[in-house]
Amino acid sequence: MSVVSDHKEYDISEPRINDRIRVPEVRLVGPNGEQVGIVRVEDALRLAAEADLDLVEVAPMAKPPVAKLMDFGKYKYEAAMKAREARKNQVNTVIKEIKLRPKIDPHDYATKKGHVVRFLGGGDKVKVTIMFRGREQSRPELGFRLLQKLAEDVIELGTVESAPKQDGRNMIMVLAPTKKKSEARAEQRRKKDDSAAAAAAEAPAPEAATAEEPATEPTKADADAS
Repeated sequence: MSVVSDHKEYDISEPRINDRIRVPEVRLVGPNGEQVGIVRVEDALRLAAEADLDLVEVAPMAKPPVAKLMDFGKYKYEAAMKAREARKNQVNTVIKEIKLRPKIDPHDYATKKGHVVRFLGGGDKVKVTIMFRGREQSRPELGFRLLQKLAEDVIELGTVESAPKQDGRNMIMVLAPTKKKSEARAEQRRKKDDSAAAAAAEAPAPEAATAEEPATEPTKADADAS
C-alpha cells in the first residue's frame, strides 16, 4: 500500500527517511553503529547530507525515535538479496505416509521400514498409520508396540513428533527427521559428488600408445654375412 505525501508516492511499509521524518529530535546512530546521542532532526539531516548518507528512522515508536545514518539504497538492495536467498533456500516440509497392519510379516515390515528410512533421510516427515480390521480393534496394544518398534529402529534418522494415538479404526504416529530438508539435500549432493570422484579415481588409466618401430630393409652387409 502507498500514500501520497508532497505529491510523491511512497510505500508506508518502508521506514521514513530524510525530510519525511517529522519529529523535533531523534536519538542518532552513526553509520558504524556508534551512539551519537539525542540531536535535533535538523542537525541530524545536516550530518547526513555532509556524509552523503540518508537519515533513516529505524525505531519510530521509541521516545525519541531512533534514526541511523546509512546508504538507504544500498541497504534496500542488500535486504532484497538476503530475502531472495532465504526464499531460494527455503524448502517446504513434505509429510509422507506409510500404512501398516498390526500383524505385518517381517519381510513386509522391513520393506516399509526402508521407505521410512528413505523419507526421513531425505528430510521429510512420515505419518505412520496402523490399520485395524475386525477384532484387531480390540487389541490396540499391537499397533502401539509396532509403532514403538519402528520409532526405535529409525531413531538415528528421526524422532517422534506426534506420539501414537487412536483415530477411529486407525492408530497414527508422526516421525520428524533429525536433519532439515536443506541439510539432507546438501548431504545427498556431497555423497553423489564423493561417489563420482571415487569412481573416477578407480577407473583404469588409459594405456599409453606405443609407437611401432618401422621395419628396416636388410642391408648389403647383412646379406653378405648370411
